[in-house]
Amino acid sequence: QVNLVESGGGLVQPGGSLRLSCVASRSILSTFISLTNKAWYRQAPGEQRELVATITNDGSTNYADSVKDRFTISKDNSRKTIYLQMNSLKPEDTAVYYCYMGDRNTNNWGRGTQVTVSS
Repeated sequence: QVNLVESGGGLVQPGGSLRLSCVASRSILSTFISLTNKAWYRQAPGEQRELVATITNDGSTNYADSVKDRFTISKDNSRKTIYLQMNSLKPEDTAVYYCYMGDRNTNNWGRGTQVTVSS
């Protein structure tokens, strides 16, 4: 099992920015790379968890329509970390954000980090 640790959440005003980080702690680099599915999800109160953004090992990315052109997912293999840069935040972006890394055999989730967008 891979231990994923998120950070970077908090309270921000509408229009503001945050950067979330997720490190695969206690994992070696080859394990990080072997987890070919890397993504950020979010879950708002009373809602189902939804996919926000994905990134592949070759750096290809995909985004939910609701965050396209505002959020950017990236990764740093040397740090075994993925990031989610969130700009132009809206109140509807308020949710717990979860990091995911997995492959055909394993699914690994972080505990989540709260993002609240409010004036």
